[in-house]
Amino acid sequence: MSTAREVFGTRFANPVLMAAGTCGFGEPLVDVMSPGEVGGLVTKSVTLAPRHGNAPPRVAEYPGGMLNSVGLANPGLKGVRDRKLPWMRRHLGDLPILVSVAGATVDEYEAVVGGLEEDEGFLGYELNLSCPNDAHLHGTPFCLDADAMREVLDRVRPRTERPLLVKLAPNDPDIGATAALAVACGADGITAINTLPGLLSDAGGKPRLGAGRGGMSGPALLPAGLAAVRQVAEAVDVPVVGVGGILTGADAATYLEAGASLVQVGTGSFADPRCAGRVARQLAVRSWSS
Repeated sequence: MSTAREVFGTRFANPVLMAAGTCGFGEPLVDVMSPGEVGGLVTKSVTLAPRHGNAPPRVAEYPGGMLNSVGLANPGLKGVRDRKLPWMRRHLGDLPILVSVAGATVDEYEAVVGGLEEDEGFLGYELNLSCPNDAHLHGTPFCLDADAMREVLDRVRPRTERPLLVKLAPNDPDIGATAALAVACGADGITAINTLPGLLSDAGGKPRLGAGRGGMSGPALLPAGLAAVRQVAEAVDVPVVGVGGILTGADAATYLEAGASLVQVGTGSFADPRCAGRVARQLAVRSWSS
C-alpha cells in the first residue's frame, strides 16, 4: 500500500523526511541509498555567513541517545547558492527539499530567505527558531520570545510564497500557543521538535562537549516529541511535522497518529545512515497490514 501523501501542495512519496543537520545537503544520502527511498529532506541550517561550528568534541553518546553541539557549521548563503543548490538539482531530482534557515538576528533570517528565493530546486523553508546556537537575548531561542518570533515572520513572510515552516523547541511551556502565534504570523506548517538542552560531564565534572552544553536527541526524546505534536496539532490547522526519537516504522506511526502529517528522522541516521529509508519501508508494511 502506498504511503504517499499531498502536503504543502506537493506529493511526498512517503511521509519520512531526513531532519536538518543529519544529511548535509543530500550528499550522504546518495552515498547510501536512492533519494526515492525517503519522502524528502531538510538541509543543514543555512546562515548568512559561513560558519565553522563549535569546538570539538561536538557529539557525545549516552544510553538514551546523543548530545550534540555542532554549532550550525555550514558554507553560508553564497556557498549554498554557488555549490549546494546546483548539486542538489543535479543529484536529487524532484525530491521535496526544505532549506533550513538560521540566524543570530532578524536581519539574517530575512537576508538568507531573500538571497535564496530566486533559485530553484527546493520546495520551501524551515525556519530554525529553536536552536540555542542561534539565540538572541543571551541564550533564549527566538521561538521562546513571542515578540522576536513575530518579528522574524513579519520580515520573512513577505519575501517568499514558498511553504514556510517554523521549528519549535521542546522546552516551551505552551508550545500549542507558540504554534498558533506562528501560524497567525504566516507560517504554513510547524515542525515539532528540536533538541532538548542538556549537559554531559566526565567523572571529574568536565563537560564532554567542547561547547559545554548541547542538544539532546535520540530515543529518549520520543515522548517529548509526541506530546508536543499532539498539542500543536490540536492548536493549529496547518500541517505538523513530527521529529524526535524516531528509529522505527512503529515510532513514525505513533507520530502520525498523534497528528503529524510528515515525520523526520534525525539521530537515527547517525547510528544507521539508511535509517530513514528503513523507517519508510516499515511504515509501508504497517499500512499494508492494517
